[in-house]
Amino acid sequence: MQDRATTGTDPKNWLRRARGFQRYSRSVHFWSAGDFKMSDKSELRGLDSSASSRPPSDVASQTARALFELRESLLRGEFAPGERMSELPLVARLGVSRTPIRLALERLAHIGLLDLSASGGFTVRGYSPGEALDAIEIRGVIEGTAARLAAERLTHSGELEMLRRLGDHMERLERLTLDSFAHYMDLNEAFHATIIDLAKSAILSRAFQQAISLPFASPSAMVFPTSGLAYSDAALAVAKEHHRSLIEAIETRQGTRAENLAREHAFIARRVLAMALSDTDALRKVPGASLINLTSLPTNLI
Repeated sequence: MQDRATTGTDPKNWLRRARGFQRYSRSVHFWSAGDFKMSDKSELRGLDSSASSRPPSDVASQTARALFELRESLLRGEFAPGERMSELPLVARLGVSRTPIRLALERLAHIGLLDLSASGGFTVRGYSPGEALDAIEIRGVIEGTAARLAAERLTHSGELEMLRRLGDHMERLERLTLDSFAHYMDLNEAFHATIIDLAKSAILSRAFQQAISLPFASPSAMVFPTSGLAYSDAALAVAKEHHRSLIEAIETRQGTRAENLAREHAFIARRVLAMALSDTDALRKVPGASLINLTSLPTNLI
């Protein structure tokens, strides 16, 4: 694993995180090769006759790479909403066989970046501004429920040790800079994921993973856009205050308070996206912004 200080000072790394590629495996667990294992090998052969000549691990590895590269291309806007994702051109583009491409496209459709067309193919999914905002609100509802359950199901204060340590590390960051940006995003992603873990609910954890699979809905998606706003230091201070209050509410088993704090915390991200939708410079910093259709922007977004 790379040293955190090194990753924090490399512009390529913090820009990559700004597009939604966080390192924490629990936030992007669908990159794991295990997600692409299929219970019936004949299903793979049905998709691609050449699959029988390759070990399953090779198919999984190629699928993971295809998934990562296609998702990155989608977030960069290399494919327009509504554009057909044909398998053969993608095979030539990525240098992998059809089975990994097909499995990657199915996964991208599952997480909401592609639509399955009537003909059985895949097209790039576009989102209205309202849908993008709803995605953040849904994440807030899930995180609010997680915070409440964490407070209700806490058995001893030692369970909060990881959450406290993450909060302490974020407290030491006075402002977001080129050197601290990636580090803060890592800490923030881990903080949110830890609250999900503390809820002790596999079903809620799966719902959370689905909610944050849309790039503009992840917990750190609005950190980069916020950093360019005039009140970025104040926004960071509010975020840290929310984190402190969440730890306190969970520790004192104030479930309703914890739920409201988590939902308010997500609402700030929703407000940042609403402002970014009418600010070209800020919108360029939003991961997955190319998927949002701005042709009919409502006036009552916030």
